[in-house]
Amino acid sequence: MTSPEQQAAVLRLLDANLDRSREGLRVVEDWCRFALDRGDLVARLKDLRQRLGLLHADRYKQARHTATDVAAGMAHPAQTERVNPQAVVSANCARVQEALRVLEEFGRHEDPALAAEAAAIRYALYDLEVELLRACSGVDGRRAQLQDCKLYLVTSPSPQLEAVVEAALVGGVRLVQYRAKEGSLAPDGEPITDGHRLQQARALRQLCSRHGALFLVNDRIDIALAVDADGVHLGQGDLPPALARRLLGPEKLIGRSTHAISQLREAVTDGCDYVGVGPVNATPTKPGREPVGLDYVRQAAAESPIPFFAIGGIDRDSLPAVQASGGTRVAVVRAITEAADPAAAARQLLEALA
Repeated sequence: MTSPEQQAAVLRLLDANLDRSREGLRVVEDWCRFALDRGDLVARLKDLRQRLGLLHADRYKQARHTATDVAAGMAHPAQTERVNPQAVVSANCARVQEALRVLEEFGRHEDPALAAEAAAIRYALYDLEVELLRACSGVDGRRAQLQDCKLYLVTSPSPQLEAVVEAALVGGVRLVQYRAKEGSLAPDGEPITDGHRLQQARALRQLCSRHGALFLVNDRIDIALAVDADGVHLGQGDLPPALARRLLGPEKLIGRSTHAISQLREAVTDGCDYVGVGPVNATPTKPGREPVGLDYVRQAAAESPIPFFAIGGIDRDSLPAVQASGGTRVAVVRAITEAADPAAAARQLLEALA
C-alpha cells in the first residue's frame, strides 16, 4: 500500500525525469539543428521529445517542489570535462536514457502508458545515438554526399544496362539505384533470377565505386548486403525501415517511396535518409499508380527535413514545373535510360538542376 507521502514522491520523481529527458533531447536537437544542419536528425529528436511532452501531465508538474529537493543544483566534476560537442551529445544521450529508465520503473503502476512510451523511446535512442555520434565526428560521409546529389538515376532492365549506367556516371550522376522487379527480363530475354540480379548489382556497384557515386538497391536488402551497396530503397509494401536499419547497420542509407505527406512524415520518424515523392506524372515504370501531381511536391518542399527526390515521368521538358513547385532534386528512369546519349542527357539535367 503506497502512503500519501510515497505517492507524492513518485509524482515528483516522474516530473523530474520527464524534465530531464526532454531537456537532454533538446540539447542534442539544437546541436543537430544549428551546427550539423541535419534536419533529419532534428525531426526524429523532436518527435521523441514531443511524444514525452504529450505525457507530461499537469499532476506531475503540480507535484514539483524544487526548494525541498536535496540534489537541486548539485554538480559533478565530470561535467567540466565535456570539452567538445561529441562529449556533450554523448552525455546528454546517456542522461536521457537514464531518465527514461526511471520513468519505466516508477511509471509502471502510476502511469503504464508513460512507462511503455519511455521504453519505446529509450530503445529508439540507442540506435539514434550511433548516428548522432557519427555525425558529430564527421565520418558520416554517405549522408553528406547524399545532400549534394540533385539527380538520381533509377535503372530499368536493359541488355545495355552497364553501358547506360556507365554513360550516366560519365555525365555526372552520383546516385544510382538498381531496380529489377519480379517479372523483369534478364539480358538473355528470360525471366530474371536472383543470380542475374546479384551479377548485375555487383557490376553496377563496381562502376559506381570507380566514379565515386552512391549505389543503392531497390527492395532487396540481401543483395544490398551481398554487394556492399551504400543502402536500399524501400516501397510502401516492403520491409519496415526500422527492420532494414537493424539489418544494414547505422552507416547505410535508407530511402522510401512516398505518395502523400503522411507517408513522408512517417518515413522521417522511421529514420529514413531520403524519400521519393511521386509519381508526379503517370509513368509506365509504375503502372496503375495514380500520379500525385505537383501539389505533393509543394507540400514536401515546405515540410520535409530530409532530402526528397521528385519522381515520375520527369524529363527536361517537365523539370521547370517541378522546380517551380520547390523540387530541387529529381529521380529519373527513362529520361536517361532511353536517351540516345545517356551521358549528354545526364549533363543536361544536372545543368538545369544547378
